[in-house]
Amino acid sequence: MIAIIDYKAGNLKSVERALKKLGFPCRITRNKNEILEAERVVFPGVGAAGKAMEDLVEIGVDGAIREVFRSGKPILGICLGAQVVLGWSEENETKCLGLIQGRVVRFPEGIASPGGEPCKIPHMGWNGIALKRTHPVVEGITPADEFYFVHSYYPLPEEKERIIAVTEYGMEFPSVIGFRNLIAMQFHPEKSGTAGLRILRNFCAWDGRHAE
Repeated sequence: MIAIIDYKAGNLKSVERALKKLGFPCRITRNKNEILEAERVVFPGVGAAGKAMEDLVEIGVDGAIREVFRSGKPILGICLGAQVVLGWSEENETKCLGLIQGRVVRFPEGIASPGGEPCKIPHMGWNGIALKRTHPVVEGITPADEFYFVHSYYPLPEEKERIIAVTEYGMEFPSVIGFRNLIAMQFHPEKSGTAGLRILRNFCAWDGRHAE
């Protein structure tokens, strides 16, 4: 069973639908025991970092996520779930989970495309990723594949080795990060068509190892 963590941060049903379409049993839950007993965990989210951390602590799920991480079970962070796994976020000046050393920062004002066209913030729409290293969860992804983004902030790990892929949007930013049994992506694989489903399928087959 795959646990999809419910912490009032939205976007849960689309993740559930995508996993069920692929044939993987899953459950939306905020029950700590169900999260700890799951074979793997998906940590989605849409919204602001401050409210997300507040809700995680209030529900008591922050500790469960840390326990799953320590256990070695595979964890997938999506969008906001790819941000609050770091140590700190500029958004709401928020202390986060600290599973990966680093911070979450906002896109700077005035960024522009190579042609000089201003880039709107939030970054919203389809974009590709450029792999910086191999990882079982992004196996089979090509430069032609595109993914759906909606965000104003992005993850910035302290160690470059934690960056799996980057995306260009007026600047280069980390769009897939990972450490040990955790992989997290700023885009929404559940809303990204065939390429996104490939990533979800790969995650559901990954044992959480050989990711360094």
